[in-house]
Amino acid sequence: MVWVPLSPTSSDRRAPLRAPSTTTMSLEWLMDWSWSLDGLRDFIATGIQSFRDCDATALVAVACLLVLFVWYCYHVGREQPRAYATVNALMQSAEANGVQNGFVYCQSPECVRCSHHDGLNQKLYHNLQEYAKRYSWSGMGRIHKGIREQGRYLNSRPSIQKPEVFFLPDLPTTPYFSRDAQKHDVELLERNFQTILCEFETLYKAFSNCSLPQGWKMNSTPSGEWFTFYLVNQGMCVPRNCRRCPRTYRLLGSLRTCIGNNVFGNACISVLSPGTVIAEHYGPTNIRIRCHLGLKTPSNCELVVGGEPQCWAEGRCLLFDDSFLHTAFHEGAPEEGPRVVFMVDLWHPNVAAAERQALDFIFAPGR
Repeated sequence: MVWVPLSPTSSDRRAPLRAPSTTTMSLEWLMDWSWSLDGLRDFIATGIQSFRDCDATALVAVACLLVLFVWYCYHVGREQPRAYATVNALMQSAEANGVQNGFVYCQSPECVRCSHHDGLNQKLYHNLQEYAKRYSWSGMGRIHKGIREQGRYLNSRPSIQKPEVFFLPDLPTTPYFSRDAQKHDVELLERNFQTILCEFETLYKAFSNCSLPQGWKMNSTPSGEWFTFYLVNQGMCVPRNCRRCPRTYRLLGSLRTCIGNNVFGNACISVLSPGTVIAEHYGPTNIRIRCHLGLKTPSNCELVVGGEPQCWAEGRCLLFDDSFLHTAFHEGAPEEGPRVVFMVDLWHPNVAAAERQALDFIFAPGR
């Protein structure tokens, strides 16, 4: 008997499945890693060659600019104001007599214009640094420059424009502004002329009962009488007065550019009796424009700003920069009655939104 081996079947020819050995996996991983290193080496070599191909002068210029930028950022954050004279020093001789250009200071410790403090520049710079830490230095270049050079600016300004507290450099200067400078607010005020006038007439009736009714303030003048009724006084609302003029006060909230959050913002009714002359004086800053809405405007009444005379008109707004030397007078007859305007401070149109926010912080009431 001969044994003949049977040919394997198809099922027999299938080899059993085997898991790849650890040695095989390690070899594959090493090959992949080697390929990755080759790619990284090629990438580095390409970068070095590109660097060598660059112009050496351009590279040096870029490096210098980078160093200068880092130095500037450090310098801006650490620099202190230059040792120029403070506002207090500039106004010392005037304060000794309580008079400048015939204007009598009120001497109130709360008045930002009439009470000058030692170290004002350092205080303002500290407030700016605090603002920058909370928010950003972005857009603060002009304010930083103004605070740093404040003493020199105030001392070297021409006599026609010399704000007493703060001068922001590089703002366009003109005694009067066109209505288009703050068109929205001007038109809104003029549309509400009758509302404001009615509330004033209700207030003014109290003058027949006493010399100075509650809420009114008498200001120093060489001649005549000048009364003011404040709704907002140096950034602070006067609640009792606002309750007596509710519609006028609500109107202030609708103005887009009204300064209401820093010490340079005011809103009041201003009354000049016949025969009154307001002595020439400067406002505290150039960051605002003052708006007068004429309520009652007799003849022979004028506002003179920077040597240029203008007359008020009832129901019309007059915009001017009160950091210029200015005066006002009422030379009309007694029977013509008082000159009355509603006064509100608006932002200078060339003060940017970021600067407005910073100035509100720096000059916040009580800061």
